[in-house]
Amino acid sequence: MELSGWGRYPRVEGKLSAPRSAEGIAALLRNGPVIARGMGRAYGDAAIGPHAISTRHLTHMIAFDETTGQLVAEAGVTLKDILSAFLPRGWFLSVTPGTQFVSLGGAIASDVHGKNHHSEGSFGTFVDWFDLMGPDGRVTRCSRDENADLFHWTLGGMGLTGIVLRAAIRLKRVESGWIRQTTIAAPDLDAALDAFEQTYSATYSMAWIDCAATGSAMGRSLVMNGEHATLAELPPAKRAKPFAARGHLSPRVPVDFPGFALNPWSIRAFNQLYWTKGRLSAGTALVGWEPFFYPLDAIRDWNRIYGRRGFMQFQCVVPLESRAEGLRAILRAISDSGAGSFLAVLKRFGPQDSRLSFPMEGYTLALDFPVNRRSLDLMPRLDAITADHGGRFYLAKDSRISAQTLRRTDPRWADFAAMRRDSGLAASFASAQSERLDT
Repeated sequence: MELSGWGRYPRVEGKLSAPRSAEGIAALLRNGPVIARGMGRAYGDAAIGPHAISTRHLTHMIAFDETTGQLVAEAGVTLKDILSAFLPRGWFLSVTPGTQFVSLGGAIASDVHGKNHHSEGSFGTFVDWFDLMGPDGRVTRCSRDENADLFHWTLGGMGLTGIVLRAAIRLKRVESGWIRQTTIAAPDLDAALDAFEQTYSATYSMAWIDCAATGSAMGRSLVMNGEHATLAELPPAKRAKPFAARGHLSPRVPVDFPGFALNPWSIRAFNQLYWTKGRLSAGTALVGWEPFFYPLDAIRDWNRIYGRRGFMQFQCVVPLESRAEGLRAILRAISDSGAGSFLAVLKRFGPQDSRLSFPMEGYTLALDFPVNRRSLDLMPRLDAITADHGGRFYLAKDSRISAQTLRRTDPRWADFAAMRRDSGLAASFASAQSERLDT
């Protein structure tokens, strides 16, 4: 069958199995290299290959400690499942990416980050332990104190160290499902970066950035900071039902859009409209948790907007010292190419010292591009700019960087590949991405 990630590019021929138990997974490990697949929300080829093993049947929540907030759950439990069960009880995810349709195992394999990396770190910061199935079917408990090397290689290891079966993570207490959001309209890139630095104490922070703007408006952004609203901050009507925050209507994209629908003119028009609307509504307001954390989840199957050929996401991080120069060079290259992105997101990362996780202290920029010749010609230029400025790439979103680029920008992966070869993991766990990148 044909397999792809959320970006629908690339597509590979492979097998997808969905065993109903750990024993069923162990039996499949005897048949050659496999890769675990949760909800299929990795954008590129990280969870596809000759044989993908779905964890969709591992959906049990096993235990919860009301004192510490520790949840023990199987790897196929989604972030949406966790929020549905625990937000009404006053608990929220300590870290969440931009979609709730991610499995627990996938969040660990990618060590996902959110709008609060600068203040609270990545997902792995709140993972206490996980059980990992190795090549021989045996299960190993991994934590910072027990099998610590395997624990740290697995966080951000893209599923290439084994199959996560269950994990213990820590949730955090909140008083409501509302977010106190403050929006700052920044007229250019320097103003946007200044806004991030001046509001560094905010728990959550991100920006929509207009990648189509040029000249003095290059990098204009809507910087959005957020805090979980307390009961005292809610008006009486909301205070009576603090977790009944407005959610999504969730319409579905019924068909693949034609390729001509996304073009430089439609992208420029959308960005102008979004900027104008955001600038006029700047200030502080209460917004529901779903619109704040998961705006794209409001449109089911939104990936179909990019048409049958799919889309690529380019997500890099540039270090703090080269933030303005690096980001400006990326935006200029996009403008010069005539390409553009409806979705361009900028976030501030805090310090992180880890074996493989993507974040470093600096700024991460994520942009979606339809798969076409213009975009494919642009990507190597963006890769080179990122590398020249000391940056690196997020493999959970990658579908096309080269092994040479990965080795140049992130030498940690050479050590990882050597560890996999020496331990025999490479013969048992492989994806289309790992084969492309020689990891």
